[in-house]
Amino acid sequence: MARENALVQASCVEATEFMDLSRKFRVTGVPKTIVNGSIEILGALPEEMFVRSVLNLPENDAPPEA
Repeated sequence: MARENALVQASCVEATEFMDLSRKFRVTGVPKTIVNGSIEILGALPEEMFVRSVLNLPENDAPPEA
């Protein structure tokens, strides 16, 4: 998403090199995505499921418009 929209910023952190952040965000597996410090997504998801998780949409709603 960060590539597609200048308003989205993303950072990637190596969990084993930044233990303070790993503890702060309770990283128990990777990949772990944190959105605005409140939404946590553990594991790799297909793009549509990832977007639904970030937008907090139920699975049976229509997918977001592109």
